[in-house]
Amino acid sequence: MKQMTSLSAQRGASVTTIVFALIALGLLARLGIGVIPAYVGDYQFTKLVAQELKNANDAKMTERQFLNNLERQLSINANYDSKPEEMLIFTNKSPGLLAVKSHYAVESNFYGNTFIVNRFEKEIKPAGSASLSNQ
Repeated sequence: MKQMTSLSAQRGASVTTIVFALIALGLLARLGIGVIPAYVGDYQFTKLVAQELKNANDAKMTERQFLNNLERQLSINANYDSKPEEMLIFTNKSPGLLAVKSHYAVESNFYGNTFIVNRFEKEIKPAGSASLSNQ
């Protein structure tokens, strides 16, 4: 039998490579656990605000009425630490033409005193509208 001594003839991963791969997978999993819930929450929040914005504009509600309805829905559907007034900025306050932008951050603990901060800033259009008209 011929003995293989060449490095190119060796196959498989070393123990060090396997340990580093497991550490990398663990860090990626922990990062996903910290980030994914924030993005799911933002999606749900944006969808709810868009629907409430459509209802408020159809009923020509004031910003205060819109915020009250939104706060009521958030208390039923979700667990947010912040109030809608802290998470939204009005770009148009005219009844029937309300327009908002989301502006908030979500922190999640990564490890020890290290936190992941996700910032969400975007214009939220009323549900079912492709663009917001300023008429």
